[in-house]
Amino acid sequence: MRAVAAVLALVAAMAAPATAAPSTPADDAFTSPRTQWWRDAKFGMFIHFGTYAYWGGEYTRKDGTVCQDAEWIQLRCEIPWAEYEAGAKKFNPAKFDAGAITQLAKDAGQRYVVFTAKHHDGYAMWPTKTNKWNLRDHSSFDRNRDVLAELKREADKKDIRFGLYYSITDWHDPGTAGDAAAYKKTMREQLTELVRNYHPATLWFDGHAREWWTLKDGEDLQDYLRKLDPNLIINDRVGKSRFVDGDHETPERHQNIPAAPIEGTLWESCVTTSNRWGWARYDTAFKPASQLTRFLTDIVGRDGNLLQNVGPDNTGVIPEGAANSLRGVGDWLRANGQHQAVYGTALTGLVADPAWGAVSRKGDKLYLSVYDWGPKLHLTAKDNFGITGAKVLGSDQEVTWQKAGDGYDISPKGAATNPVATVVELTITAPKAQVGHGIGLKAQYWKNPDFTGKPATTKTEPTLNFAWRQGGSPQGVGTDNFAARWTGFVQPQFTGEHTFLTVSDETVKVWVDGKVVIDNTTPHGPKLDKGTVTLQAGKRYSIRVDYTERTGEAYLKLLWSNPNRQQHVIPATQLYPM
Repeated sequence: MRAVAAVLALVAAMAAPATAAPSTPADDAFTSPRTQWWRDAKFGMFIHFGTYAYWGGEYTRKDGTVCQDAEWIQLRCEIPWAEYEAGAKKFNPAKFDAGAITQLAKDAGQRYVVFTAKHHDGYAMWPTKTNKWNLRDHSSFDRNRDVLAELKREADKKDIRFGLYYSITDWHDPGTAGDAAAYKKTMREQLTELVRNYHPATLWFDGHAREWWTLKDGEDLQDYLRKLDPNLIINDRVGKSRFVDGDHETPERHQNIPAAPIEGTLWESCVTTSNRWGWARYDTAFKPASQLTRFLTDIVGRDGNLLQNVGPDNTGVIPEGAANSLRGVGDWLRANGQHQAVYGTALTGLVADPAWGAVSRKGDKLYLSVYDWGPKLHLTAKDNFGITGAKVLGSDQEVTWQKAGDGYDISPKGAATNPVATVVELTITAPKAQVGHGIGLKAQYWKNPDFTGKPATTKTEPTLNFAWRQGGSPQGVGTDNFAARWTGFVQPQFTGEHTFLTVSDETVKVWVDGKVVIDNTTPHGPKLDKGTVTLQAGKRYSIRVDYTERTGEAYLKLLWSNPNRQQHVIPATQLYPM
């Protein structure tokens, strides 16, 4: 009876839409223990693999012309479904070796993998019970094998986090062209299978740019998945690829690396090893290991992650050119202890991003990944810090430093230790954070957007970190047309310039020490605003935040950053009620 009850409960959970907890703050992805492993990992493997690999990137039409593509080949080459399905029936990746693939990830220095469980053609790479359009039931592959289970098992053995990609779009399901509600139900059932059977640490969505996939759909799905596994890390494409969706942004942007840190959210760039995501036999222009390594150090220096893609061939084997490039990145990470410049590091606001390379920080260490080696490396300082030691990793050469102009000149006395990037480690002295004893701010809510009349609710809230979206708002004020005001004191942890950032929908205004720092009182959708003010560590400054919500979604987050501290939600310890 318990088993029957459990099944009935699961079915009910899959069918019922999730509802938001209206007044519970979200955790802060920048500091949450839930995201710590992801923030430390920095480097992952993206695996684009599906029945599209059967075609090898080429389709010959009836008129003899050849169309080239990869994972989009069915749509872009207009392969008739009967023909595409016949090809899928012959698909037999018998050489798929999860042990070899995860070992390659290990050799490359990658700390997590993300495998395409279902791409846009709707073909499931696991034995789903929802349909027969899957690797077990519609291929020539061994019916007793499950590539997701194999990859999960091998990843666990090697201490690599396991993640799954899932496309919201499904060209093969007629429901996406008509009965979208039925398709969404199937999609939720499939995702339940994936979470419960394979326990991914992260879900990477795609295919979200369809008119039938709404903001509410993304919100409901994200809430539903959080109930299945509260520790899941979910990307922005679960919604509409906005910086307020999911846990992190995915700025693909034609595979350009963002030139600066992204504000208001964690982020991860995904990049192909050659030109295509899926395998194409003609696509052999593999990026050299040196280029991929510098992608990684640039991204890490700007506080992001790199998800480096490979596409196994039709037999399930990763092309040797791609494998060699990845192994080259791993060789660089292992040489001279250079991995210290990557894993567990964070953005340093202490210095500007230099033209000669990249800089990352871990505690009292700055790591300078130098591409263009020279006798003098200039660091432009953005705040005061001291240097007490310097060395070139993998070398005993002398390194000197001196203040120069707007920062420091670092002068190594020997040759570069690595042609890709030589790492100089600086030991620095910087102020320690002064942790306060606050408990939050006084919060008042009105049942109108004009702050008129008596507040409906007054209480103390520890942080300003709310994502009510469309599913609710604080108790006692309704979903739309309300106002909120937070007042009290903010106590900076460092002396110097502080940037206050708000994520809001629909209006926001912030005063610090009686001065307006942020002022966006024109109704708007989810938006990041910021302002800068100079503060003294340990001193309490008055703060007031006015917020209104009229219609649609509701967001209010208050973050700050300082050259000594990366952006994150202002913690309760630094906030005091009136």
